[in-house]
Formats: sequence, structure tokens, C-alpha cells
Amino acid sequence: MSVNQSTSRLEVEDVSHAYGAVSVIEHLNLVVGEGEFLVLVGPSGCGKTTLLSLLSGHITPSSGAVTRSGVIRTVYQHDGLFPWLTVTENIEMGLRSIVDPSERRMELGELLDLIHLGSFADHYPHQLSGGMRQRVELARALAGDSDILLMDEPFSALDYQTRLRMRRELVRLLDKRPRTVVFVTHDIEEAAQLADRVLVLSQRPATVCRQLIIDAPRPRDLTNPDVIEATEAILEELGLSGDGGLDDESLIATG
Repeated sequence: MSVNQSTSRLEVEDVSHAYGAVSVIEHLNLVVGEGEFLVLVGPSGCGKTTLLSLLSGHITPSSGAVTRSGVIRTVYQHDGLFPWLTVTENIEMGLRSIVDPSERRMELGELLDLIHLGSFADHYPHQLSGGMRQRVELARALAGDSDILLMDEPFSALDYQTRLRMRRELVRLLDKRPRTVVFVTHDIEEAAQLADRVLVLSQRPATVCRQLIIDAPRPRDLTNPDVIEATEAILEELGLSGDGGLDDESLIATG
């Protein structure tokens, strides 16, 4: 995916946010370029999901400003499919902005082909595997006029092999339908495989303690030298590299 650094989709200007007396984010500044795949990693509870909520507009910062340019869709850890709707009906929820019925049907057909689930169009979510449900979720998020995807640990509930496949699926889908992506994960390997840029956040209150640029083209194998180098750098920043065992604080940081 090409990144247009001159055009921003999201801007965070000196943003702080607190829940009561608990400060979660302090004086954060961030610009996300058009077409960029930005990944956020950091200790459990450091404010990654809060930052996504600020970006989406679901919550308002205690101070500072968030500027958005484009239509935003969010993909969550546990799929948000409506269990009483079929695959087709769930995807159509993302096509409500398309007024013309024939255009909507054509778009739906393209999306079903894109996720290779045309033969499951009339199935319900409980009849699908976890990976298939996430593909439907991605199709709905990519539908219509969306510009920005906010993804909150979307693959963490899947088994390891399915997560590997879903990373490649996401890369393939974004190649067909480019979007700006902000992706939260606790999986460091996943961050290194997917990101154009990784931001490592500190313990709460969250600030950016390291930024990594990864220029290698996607899809990336786990043995790619850039992936290995980025993984090691993130582990080092989180205090998880070195001479062996993990202490209690490090174990929390992987959570």
C-alpha cells in the first residue's frame, strides 16, 4: 500500500485523556498519512484502545484535538456480526450509503468474491469458522465509501495458524481496496509483519516512546530480515529482550 505522507487522514494534537482521576493519555501528538498502515503496541492497559476510541470520535479528549478526514469503520477483537443476519445481510450493513439497488448488488457481489465466501452468502455467523467471520467483518468494513479502518486486536481470538492466514488475507484485501489503517495489537510479530510504521506506547499514561519505520513490501514472511529486526527492536523497547526469563511486569506487558 502506498502512503501519501503529504495528506493526513487523522491528526492528534496535544491530546490528553483521563477517566476520573486516572490519566490514560498525556500530550500525545500523531499524524496518520493517507494509505498508511500504522500499528500501536504497548503494555496492557496503557491506553491503546482508548486512543482508537478518540480517533473514531466515540469519546472526546479531556484536552487537545483530534481531526478526521474521511469515513471511519471499526473492526473489533470479537467480531461484531449480527447473529440473526446472514453473511449477505451483514455485509449489506456497510452498503447503506449506496442508494441505487443495482449498484449495491454489484458491490455486494464484488465483496463476496473478494473474501471468497460467495457460497456462504446465505449462512449465519454461527455456521462459520472464526476466520470466516472475520473475513465477513473485514468485507463489511471495506464496503462502500469507507476511508479509514480502526482495528482493535481483530485476530487475537483466533488460533495461531488462522491468525497467520488472516494477516495475509488483510494484506490481500487492502491491496484490492486500499485504506488508511490504525491497528492495535499485543502480538509483536503481527505488528512487524503488517505495519508501515509501529508506535510503541509507554505505560499509562501513554506517550510514544519509540517509532519504527518498516519499508519492506507486504506480504512479509516471519523470516524476513526487516520483520526480525523490527520484532527485536519492539521487544527491546518493551523490556522483553535479553537474558531469558520474564518478570511479572514483563508478563503484563505482553498482555
